[in-house]
Amino acid sequence: MRNKNTDVFEKYPVPKALAVLAFPMIIGQLIILAYNLADTFFIGRTNNPLMVAGISLILPVFNITISIASLFGIGGGTLISRLLGSGESENAGKVSSFSFYAAIISAGLFALFMYIFMDPVLIALGASNDTLIYARQYTNCVIVIGAVPTILTMTLANFLRSTGFAKQAGFGVATAGILNIFLDPLFMFVILPPGNEAVGAGIATMLSNVCAFLYFMITILKLGRASSLSLSIFSCKPSLNYVKQIIFVGFPAALSVFLFDVTYMVIDKLTANYGDVALAAVGIVLKTERLPIAVGIGLCQGMMPLAAYNYSSGNHARMKEVVSYSRYIGIIVSMISVTLYELLAFYIMRIFIADPETVRLGTNFLRVRCVATPFMFLCFHPLNFFQAVGYGGKALYLGVLRFAVFNIPMLYIFEYLFGLYGIVWTQASADIIVASISYYEYHKFKRALLQ
Repeated sequence: MRNKNTDVFEKYPVPKALAVLAFPMIIGQLIILAYNLADTFFIGRTNNPLMVAGISLILPVFNITISIASLFGIGGGTLISRLLGSGESENAGKVSSFSFYAAIISAGLFALFMYIFMDPVLIALGASNDTLIYARQYTNCVIVIGAVPTILTMTLANFLRSTGFAKQAGFGVATAGILNIFLDPLFMFVILPPGNEAVGAGIATMLSNVCAFLYFMITILKLGRASSLSLSIFSCKPSLNYVKQIIFVGFPAALSVFLFDVTYMVIDKLTANYGDVALAAVGIVLKTERLPIAVGIGLCQGMMPLAAYNYSSGNHARMKEVVSYSRYIGIIVSMISVTLYELLAFYIMRIFIADPETVRLGTNFLRVRCVATPFMFLCFHPLNFFQAVGYGGKALYLGVLRFAVFNIPMLYIFEYLFGLYGIVWTQASADIIVASISYYEYHKFKRALLQ
Protein backbone atom coordinates (compact mmCIF):
# COMPACT_ATOMS: atom_id res chain seq x y z
CA MET A 1 0.00 0.00 0.00
CA ARG A 2 1.44 3.40 -1.01
CA ASN A 3 1.57 6.17 1.57
CA LYS A 4 -1.56 8.35 1.27
CA ASN A 5 0.50 11.56 1.38
CA THR A 6 2.28 11.09 -1.95
CA ASP A 7 0.69 14.24 -3.42
CA VAL A 8 2.79 16.48 -1.20
CA PHE A 9 5.92 14.78 -2.54
CA GLU A 10 4.90 14.63 -6.20
CA LYS A 11 2.26 17.23 -7.12
CA TYR A 12 2.20 20.23 -4.78
CA PRO A 13 4.12 23.32 -5.97
CA VAL A 14 7.49 23.35 -4.24
CA PRO A 15 6.76 26.38 -1.98
CA LYS A 16 3.50 24.77 -0.83
CA ALA A 17 5.05 21.31 -0.36
CA LEU A 18 7.93 22.76 1.61
CA ALA A 19 5.52 24.79 3.73
CA VAL A 20 3.37 21.72 4.46
CA LEU A 21 6.37 19.67 5.57
CA ALA A 22 8.61 22.35 7.06
CA PHE A 23 6.21 24.69 8.85
CA PRO A 24 5.11 22.15 11.51
CA MET A 25 8.74 21.18 12.03
CA ILE A 26 9.81 24.82 12.37
CA ILE A 27 7.08 25.39 14.97
CA GLY A 28 8.19 22.22 16.75
CA GLN A 29 11.82 23.32 16.73
CA LEU A 30 10.88 26.76 18.07
CA ILE A 31 8.89 25.18 20.89
CA ILE A 32 11.82 22.86 21.68
CA LEU A 33 13.96 25.97 21.85
CA ALA A 34 11.34 27.67 24.01
CA TYR A 35 11.33 24.89 26.58
CA ASN A 36 15.14 24.74 26.60
CA LEU A 37 15.13 28.48 27.20
CA ALA A 38 12.36 28.06 29.78
CA ASP A 39 14.69 26.01 31.98
CA THR A 40 17.33 28.73 31.72
CA PHE A 41 14.74 31.50 32.18
CA PHE A 42 13.14 30.07 35.30
CA ILE A 43 16.47 29.07 36.84
CA GLY A 44 17.70 32.56 36.03
CA ARG A 45 14.87 33.88 38.25
CA THR A 46 16.91 32.56 41.19
CA ASN A 47 19.64 35.04 40.12
CA ASN A 48 22.15 32.29 40.88
CA PRO A 49 24.89 32.16 38.19
CA LEU A 50 26.19 28.89 39.67
CA MET A 51 22.87 27.14 39.05
CA VAL A 52 22.66 28.60 35.54
CA ALA A 53 26.21 27.42 34.83
CA GLY A 54 25.47 23.94 36.19
CA ILE A 55 22.41 23.53 33.97
CA SER A 56 24.25 24.95 30.95
CA LEU A 57 26.90 22.26 31.30
CA ILE A 58 24.30 19.58 30.48
CA LEU A 59 23.67 20.85 26.95
CA PRO A 60 26.49 18.75 25.43
CA VAL A 61 25.26 15.65 27.28
CA PHE A 62 21.68 16.26 26.16
CA ASN A 63 22.91 16.68 22.59
CA ILE A 64 24.20 13.11 22.68
CA THR A 65 20.56 12.00 22.92
CA ILE A 66 19.96 13.98 19.71
CA SER A 67 22.96 12.22 18.18
CA ILE A 68 21.53 8.78 18.99
CA ALA A 69 18.10 9.81 17.69
CA SER A 70 19.75 11.10 14.49
CA LEU A 71 21.46 7.75 13.91
CA PHE A 72 18.15 5.92 13.65
CA GLY A 73 15.69 8.75 13.05
CA ILE A 74 17.55 10.33 10.13
CA GLY A 75 19.28 7.15 8.95
CA GLY A 76 16.00 5.23 9.00
CA GLY A 77 13.77 8.18 8.10
CA THR A 78 15.57 9.24 4.92
CA LEU A 79 15.70 5.60 3.78
CA ILE A 80 11.94 5.34 4.39
CA SER A 81 11.38 8.39 2.14
CA ARG A 82 13.56 6.92 -0.60
CA LEU A 83 11.77 3.57 -0.37
CA LEU A 84 8.39 5.29 -0.67
CA GLY A 85 9.70 7.19 -3.70
CA SER A 86 10.53 3.88 -5.38
CA GLY A 87 7.22 2.28 -4.31
CA GLU A 88 8.62 -0.11 -1.66
CA SER A 89 6.24 0.61 1.24
CA GLU A 90 6.57 -2.88 2.78
CA ASN A 91 10.32 -2.47 3.14
CA ALA A 92 9.73 1.00 4.60
CA GLY A 93 7.80 -0.69 7.43
CA LYS A 94 10.65 -3.11 8.09
CA VAL A 95 13.14 -0.24 8.23
CA SER A 96 11.02 1.73 10.72
CA SER A 97 10.62 -1.29 13.00
CA PHE A 98 14.34 -2.07 13.03
CA SER A 99 15.28 1.57 13.67
CA PHE A 100 12.75 1.86 16.51
CA TYR A 101 14.08 -1.10 18.49
CA ALA A 102 17.69 -0.20 17.79
CA ALA A 103 16.97 3.26 19.22
CA ILE A 104 15.48 1.73 22.39
CA ILE A 105 18.57 -0.38 23.03
CA SER A 106 20.98 2.49 22.33
CA ALA A 107 19.04 4.89 24.58
CA GLY A 108 19.07 2.41 27.46
CA LEU A 109 22.80 1.86 27.17
CA PHE A 110 23.49 5.61 27.15
CA ALA A 111 21.34 6.16 30.25
CA LEU A 112 23.21 3.37 32.04
CA PHE A 113 26.57 4.86 31.04
CA MET A 114 25.62 8.28 32.44
CA TYR A 115 24.35 6.72 35.68
CA ILE A 116 27.69 4.98 36.24
CA PHE A 117 30.07 7.72 35.03
CA MET A 118 28.08 10.88 35.74
CA ASP A 119 30.53 12.73 37.98
CA PRO A 120 33.64 12.14 35.82
CA VAL A 121 31.72 13.28 32.73
CA LEU A 122 30.40 16.45 34.39
CA ILE A 123 33.80 17.34 35.81
CA ALA A 124 35.37 16.79 32.40
CA LEU A 125 32.81 19.25 31.00
CA GLY A 126 34.00 21.91 33.42
CA ALA A 127 31.79 21.49 36.48
CA SER A 128 33.31 23.04 39.59
CA ASN A 129 32.64 22.08 43.20
CA ASP A 130 30.00 24.80 43.26
CA THR A 131 28.18 23.82 40.04
CA LEU A 132 28.50 20.01 40.21
CA ILE A 133 25.50 19.49 42.50
CA TYR A 134 23.15 21.35 40.14
CA ALA A 135 24.49 19.60 37.06
CA ARG A 136 24.08 16.23 38.77
CA GLN A 137 20.47 16.92 39.80
CA TYR A 138 19.45 17.92 36.29
CA THR A 139 21.30 15.02 34.62
CA ASN A 140 19.61 12.41 36.81
CA CYS A 141 16.18 13.53 35.61
CA VAL A 142 16.81 14.43 31.98
CA ILE A 143 19.38 11.78 30.99
CA VAL A 144 19.39 8.84 33.42
CA ILE A 145 15.60 8.63 33.66
CA GLY A 146 14.63 10.58 30.56
CA ALA A 147 17.02 9.37 27.83
CA VAL A 148 14.79 6.60 26.49
CA PRO A 149 11.58 8.65 26.01
CA THR A 150 13.58 11.64 24.73
CA ILE A 151 15.43 9.62 22.07
CA LEU A 152 12.31 7.72 21.00
CA THR A 153 10.32 10.96 20.73
CA MET A 154 12.83 12.44 18.30
CA THR A 155 13.16 9.16 16.37
CA LEU A 156 9.41 8.72 15.88
CA ALA A 157 9.02 12.38 14.90
CA ASN A 158 11.55 11.77 12.11
CA PHE A 159 9.62 8.71 10.93
CA LEU A 160 6.33 10.62 10.66
CA ARG A 161 7.99 13.53 8.89
CA SER A 162 9.67 11.18 6.42
CA THR A 163 6.30 9.70 5.42
CA GLY A 164 4.63 13.08 4.93
CA PHE A 165 2.86 13.35 8.30
CA ALA A 166 4.64 16.54 9.28
CA LYS A 167 1.64 17.99 11.14
CA GLN A 168 1.52 15.03 13.48
CA ALA A 169 5.28 15.14 13.94
CA GLY A 170 5.25 18.86 14.66
CA PHE A 171 2.31 18.56 17.04
CA GLY A 172 4.05 15.87 19.09
CA VAL A 173 7.26 17.88 19.38
CA ALA A 174 5.24 21.00 20.24
CA THR A 175 3.33 19.09 22.92
CA ALA A 176 6.57 18.28 24.74
CA GLY A 177 7.69 21.89 24.61
CA ILE A 178 4.42 23.41 25.78
CA LEU A 179 4.11 20.94 28.63
CA ASN A 180 7.67 21.70 29.71
CA ILE A 181 6.99 25.44 29.80
CA PHE A 182 3.98 24.95 32.07
CA LEU A 183 5.53 22.24 34.25
CA ASP A 184 8.80 24.15 34.88
CA PRO A 185 7.41 26.78 37.30
CA LEU A 186 5.05 24.23 38.84
CA PHE A 187 7.84 21.89 39.93
CA MET A 188 10.49 24.56 40.51
CA PHE A 189 8.53 27.06 42.61
CA VAL A 190 5.37 25.31 43.83
CA ILE A 191 5.88 21.58 44.40
CA LEU A 192 9.56 21.46 45.42
CA PRO A 193 11.13 23.56 48.22
CA PRO A 194 13.58 26.43 47.45
CA GLY A 195 17.05 25.28 46.42
CA ASN A 196 15.68 22.43 44.28
CA GLU A 197 14.99 24.43 41.13
CA ALA A 198 17.43 22.32 39.08
CA VAL A 199 15.59 19.14 40.09
CA GLY A 200 12.25 20.74 39.26
CA ALA A 201 13.42 21.77 35.80
CA GLY A 202 14.74 18.26 35.15
CA ILE A 203 11.51 16.56 36.25
CA ALA A 204 9.48 18.91 34.03
CA THR A 205 11.61 18.12 30.98
CA MET A 206 11.54 14.38 31.59
CA LEU A 207 7.75 14.21 32.06
CA SER A 208 7.18 16.33 28.95
CA ASN A 209 9.17 13.93 26.80
CA VAL A 210 7.35 10.92 28.27
CA CYS A 211 4.02 12.47 27.25
CA ALA A 212 5.29 13.25 23.74
CA PHE A 213 6.58 9.69 23.33
CA LEU A 214 3.18 8.26 24.29
CA TYR A 215 1.51 10.59 21.78
CA PHE A 216 3.78 9.40 18.97
CA MET A 217 3.19 5.75 19.81
CA ILE A 218 -0.59 6.22 19.77
CA THR A 219 -0.47 8.27 16.55
CA ILE A 220 1.58 5.72 14.60
CA LEU A 221 -0.58 2.84 15.82
CA LYS A 222 -3.74 4.72 14.79
CA LEU A 223 -2.39 5.55 11.34
CA GLY A 224 -1.54 1.90 10.78
CA ARG A 225 -0.61 1.01 7.21
CA ALA A 226 -1.68 4.45 5.98
CA SER A 227 1.70 5.72 7.13
CA SER A 228 3.74 2.74 5.82
CA LEU A 229 5.36 2.63 9.29
CA SER A 230 5.55 -0.39 11.57
CA LEU A 231 6.62 -0.72 15.21
CA SER A 232 5.98 -4.46 15.38
CA ILE A 233 8.95 -6.47 16.56
CA PHE A 234 7.92 -9.14 14.05
CA SER A 235 8.60 -6.68 11.22
CA CYS A 236 12.09 -5.96 12.50
CA LYS A 237 13.78 -7.88 9.67
CA PRO A 238 15.07 -5.55 6.95
CA SER A 239 17.67 -6.83 4.54
CA LEU A 240 21.33 -6.39 5.44
CA ASN A 241 21.59 -3.86 2.62
CA TYR A 242 18.96 -1.65 4.26
CA VAL A 243 20.66 -1.90 7.65
CA LYS A 244 23.87 -0.75 5.98
CA GLN A 245 22.04 2.18 4.38
CA ILE A 246 20.57 3.22 7.74
CA ILE A 247 24.04 3.24 9.27
CA PHE A 248 25.67 4.76 6.17
CA VAL A 249 23.44 7.84 6.41
CA GLY A 250 22.61 7.76 10.12
CA PHE A 251 26.20 7.56 11.31
CA PRO A 252 27.30 10.81 9.62
CA ALA A 253 24.15 12.49 11.00
CA ALA A 254 24.93 11.20 14.49
CA LEU A 255 28.61 12.06 14.19
CA SER A 256 27.80 15.61 13.08
CA VAL A 257 25.62 16.10 16.16
CA PHE A 258 28.28 14.49 18.34
CA LEU A 259 31.03 16.70 16.94
CA PHE A 260 28.76 19.70 17.40
CA ASP A 261 28.40 18.44 20.96
CA VAL A 262 32.16 18.13 21.38
CA THR A 263 32.48 21.70 20.12
CA TYR A 264 30.14 22.87 22.89
CA MET A 265 32.10 20.82 25.41
CA VAL A 266 35.32 22.51 24.30
CA ILE A 267 33.64 25.93 24.51
CA ASP A 268 32.44 25.16 28.05
CA LYS A 269 35.82 23.78 29.08
CA LEU A 270 37.78 26.75 27.71
CA THR A 271 35.28 29.28 29.07
CA ALA A 272 35.35 27.67 32.53
CA ASN A 273 38.96 28.87 32.81
CA TYR A 274 37.59 32.43 32.94
CA GLY A 275 35.22 31.77 35.85
CA ASP A 276 31.64 30.68 36.53
CA VAL A 277 30.16 34.05 35.51
CA ALA A 278 31.71 33.80 32.03
CA LEU A 279 30.47 30.20 31.81
CA ALA A 280 26.94 31.28 32.76
CA ALA A 281 27.01 34.06 30.13
CA VAL A 282 28.19 31.69 27.39
CA GLY A 283 25.58 29.12 28.48
CA ILE A 284 22.77 31.64 27.97
CA VAL A 285 24.21 32.84 24.65
CA LEU A 286 24.55 29.30 23.26
CA LYS A 287 20.84 28.80 23.89
CA THR A 288 19.50 32.18 22.83
CA GLU A 289 21.45 32.17 19.56
CA ARG A 290 19.57 29.05 18.51
CA LEU A 291 16.38 30.83 17.38
CA PRO A 292 17.41 31.16 13.70
CA ILE A 293 19.22 27.82 13.89
CA ALA A 294 15.96 26.19 15.03
CA VAL A 295 14.15 27.71 12.06
CA GLY A 296 16.92 26.48 9.74
CA ILE A 297 16.78 22.97 11.20
CA GLY A 298 13.00 22.85 10.78
CA LEU A 299 13.38 24.07 7.20
CA CYS A 300 15.92 21.33 6.48
CA GLN A 301 13.67 18.74 8.12
CA GLY A 302 10.97 19.71 5.65
CA MET A 303 13.42 19.72 2.74
CA MET A 304 14.90 16.28 3.43
CA PRO A 305 11.92 13.98 2.74
CA LEU A 306 11.01 16.03 -0.36
CA ALA A 307 14.55 15.80 -1.70
CA ALA A 308 14.86 12.10 -0.80
CA TYR A 309 11.54 11.12 -2.39
CA ASN A 310 12.11 13.04 -5.64
CA TYR A 311 15.71 11.88 -5.95
CA SER A 312 14.60 8.26 -5.59
CA SER A 313 11.67 8.68 -8.01
CA GLY A 314 13.95 10.31 -10.62
CA ASN A 315 12.38 13.79 -10.54
CA HIS A 316 15.72 15.58 -10.20
CA ALA A 317 14.45 18.95 -11.45
CA ARG A 318 11.92 19.09 -8.59
CA MET A 319 14.60 17.95 -6.14
CA LYS A 320 16.89 20.83 -7.16
CA GLU A 321 14.03 23.32 -6.88
CA VAL A 322 13.34 22.11 -3.34
CA VAL A 323 16.98 22.61 -2.37
CA SER A 324 17.28 26.07 -3.95
CA TYR A 325 14.02 27.39 -2.49
CA SER A 326 14.77 26.14 1.03
CA ARG A 327 18.27 27.66 0.88
CA TYR A 328 16.82 31.02 -0.19
CA ILE A 329 14.35 31.10 2.72
CA GLY A 330 17.02 30.04 5.21
CA ILE A 331 19.38 32.85 4.21
CA ILE A 332 16.63 35.47 4.54
CA VAL A 333 15.71 34.27 8.03
CA SER A 334 19.39 34.23 9.05
CA MET A 335 20.04 37.81 7.94
CA ILE A 336 16.96 39.14 9.72
CA SER A 337 18.08 37.34 12.88
CA VAL A 338 21.57 38.84 12.76
CA THR A 339 20.08 42.33 12.63
CA LEU A 340 17.74 41.70 15.56
CA TYR A 341 20.45 40.12 17.73
CA GLU A 342 22.80 43.05 17.17
CA LEU A 343 20.09 45.50 18.21
CA LEU A 344 18.53 43.56 21.10
CA ALA A 345 21.39 41.55 22.65
CA PHE A 346 21.39 43.47 25.95
CA TYR A 347 17.63 43.11 26.42
CA ILE A 348 17.73 39.42 25.53
CA MET A 349 20.33 38.77 28.24
CA ARG A 350 18.31 40.73 30.80
CA ILE A 351 15.37 38.40 30.21
CA PHE A 352 17.36 35.48 31.60
CA ILE A 353 19.42 36.93 34.42
CA ALA A 354 19.84 40.24 36.25
CA ASP A 355 23.44 39.81 37.37
CA PRO A 356 25.20 42.86 35.77
CA GLU A 357 28.50 41.15 34.90
CA THR A 358 26.77 38.14 33.35
CA VAL A 359 24.56 40.47 31.30
CA ARG A 360 27.56 42.56 30.15
CA LEU A 361 29.59 39.58 29.01
CA GLY A 362 26.61 37.83 27.44
CA THR A 363 25.63 40.94 25.46
CA ASN A 364 29.09 41.15 23.92
CA PHE A 365 29.23 37.40 23.27
CA LEU A 366 25.82 37.31 21.57
CA ARG A 367 26.64 40.20 19.25
CA VAL A 368 29.74 38.35 18.08
CA ARG A 369 28.26 34.87 17.85
CA CYS A 370 25.24 35.94 15.80
CA VAL A 371 27.51 36.94 12.89
CA ALA A 372 27.96 33.22 12.20
CA THR A 373 24.22 32.55 11.75
CA PRO A 374 23.91 32.63 7.92
CA PHE A 375 27.14 30.69 7.50
CA MET A 376 26.00 28.05 9.98
CA PHE A 377 22.86 27.51 7.90
CA LEU A 378 24.90 27.29 4.69
CA CYS A 379 27.00 24.58 6.38
CA PHE A 380 24.25 22.25 7.59
CA HIS A 381 21.83 22.74 4.66
CA PRO A 382 24.02 20.88 2.07
CA LEU A 383 24.96 18.30 4.70
CA ASN A 384 21.27 17.52 5.32
CA PHE A 385 20.68 17.28 1.58
CA PHE A 386 23.41 14.66 1.18
CA GLN A 387 21.89 12.71 4.07
CA ALA A 388 18.51 12.84 2.37
CA VAL A 389 19.70 11.40 -0.94
CA GLY A 390 21.79 8.69 0.71
CA TYR A 391 25.25 10.16 0.16
CA GLY A 392 26.44 9.33 3.66
CA GLY A 393 30.12 9.58 2.75
CA LYS A 394 29.72 13.14 1.49
CA ALA A 395 27.72 14.09 4.60
CA LEU A 396 30.41 12.52 6.79
CA TYR A 397 33.12 14.47 4.97
CA LEU A 398 31.35 17.82 5.45
CA GLY A 399 30.54 17.12 9.11
CA VAL A 400 34.07 16.12 10.01
CA LEU A 401 35.48 19.02 7.99
CA ARG A 402 33.34 21.56 9.80
CA PHE A 403 33.95 20.45 13.35
CA ALA A 404 37.05 18.26 13.58
CA VAL A 405 39.18 20.01 10.94
CA PHE A 406 38.19 23.65 11.43
CA ASN A 407 35.95 24.51 14.39
CA ILE A 408 37.47 22.57 17.29
CA PRO A 409 41.16 23.19 16.44
CA MET A 410 40.40 26.86 15.81
CA LEU A 411 38.78 27.16 19.26
CA TYR A 412 42.09 26.26 20.91
CA ILE A 413 44.12 28.44 18.53
CA PHE A 414 41.86 31.49 18.89
CA GLU A 415 41.63 31.11 22.67
CA TYR A 416 45.41 30.98 22.88
CA LEU A 417 45.83 34.04 20.66
CA PHE A 418 42.88 36.21 21.71
CA GLY A 419 41.65 34.88 25.05
CA LEU A 420 37.97 34.70 25.99
CA TYR A 421 36.73 36.61 22.94
CA GLY A 422 38.73 34.33 20.66
CA ILE A 423 36.42 31.49 21.78
CA VAL A 424 33.38 33.51 20.73
CA TRP A 425 34.74 34.54 17.31
CA THR A 426 35.68 31.01 16.25
CA GLN A 427 32.25 29.94 14.97
CA ALA A 428 31.98 32.64 12.31
CA SER A 429 35.58 32.24 11.20
CA ALA A 430 35.31 28.47 10.76
CA ASP A 431 31.86 28.43 9.16
CA ILE A 432 32.73 30.98 6.46
CA ILE A 433 35.35 28.53 5.19
CA VAL A 434 33.19 25.41 5.51
CA ALA A 435 30.11 27.06 3.94
CA SER A 436 32.17 27.81 0.83
CA ILE A 437 33.37 24.21 0.58
CA SER A 438 29.85 22.83 1.19
CA TYR A 439 28.38 25.03 -1.55
CA TYR A 440 31.05 23.79 -3.97
CA GLU A 441 30.34 20.13 -3.11
CA TYR A 442 26.62 20.55 -3.77
CA HIS A 443 27.21 22.13 -7.19
CA LYS A 444 29.67 19.38 -8.07
CA PHE A 445 26.93 16.86 -7.22
CA LYS A 446 24.43 18.72 -9.44
CA ARG A 447 26.81 18.72 -12.39
CA ALA A 448 27.41 14.98 -12.00
CA LEU A 449 23.65 14.39 -11.90
CA LEU A 450 23.19 16.04 -15.31
CA GLN A 451 25.83 13.87 -17.00
